[in-house]
Amino acid sequence: MHVFKCGHPVLDFVGTLRARRTAEPVEVLTSPESLNAWFRESGIADGDTPCAPADLEHAVALREAIYLLIVARLAGDVYDADALMLVNDRARTPSAIPQLTPTGRRIEATAPQALSSIARQTIQLLGGPDAALLKECSRPECTQVYVDRSHGSRREWCAMDPCGNRVKAAAYRARKRRSEAPTAQAH
Repeated sequence: MHVFKCGHPVLDFVGTLRARRTAEPVEVLTSPESLNAWFRESGIADGDTPCAPADLEHAVALREAIYLLIVARLAGDVYDADALMLVNDRARTPSAIPQLTPTGRRIEATAPQALSSIARQTIQLLGGPDAALLKECSRPECTQVYVDRSHGSRREWCAMDPCGNRVKAAAYRARKRRSEAPTAQAH
């Protein structure tokens, strides 16, 4: 099962590499089957999207390009030219195909179509009003980026569980240690 807590499918896709800045980042897209599951669970496609090892390589390359663009946006830097070119090239290919069926809407996609959909959503996110709402989780071990739609833009972490809980628990322990510290007595 994949996790979707960032408020936008593109950010959840980028979050498939967790704890990026730690000594041991956690890769979630470990096989073509895990990529297929991510497409299905994210709603990019409703059924199976058969994926090959090359599709997984393309997905990871796209994810890393998107991450570079997001980091640049957060820092107010210029976009990396190669990352920008990769996202734009993927967006030029046909995307997932929504179809109306007697029971409702269904989205079918090949792996390249699903990746195109992600690239197009990236362009909409970074080129639209939600780009100003992007934040990175304040828990140092977490590198998830999320859309902060909270009142007053006060949200500090990607999700309460686990990051918010861990930050709050660490702050509580630090306050408790300070209050229990022996005070120096003057002689």
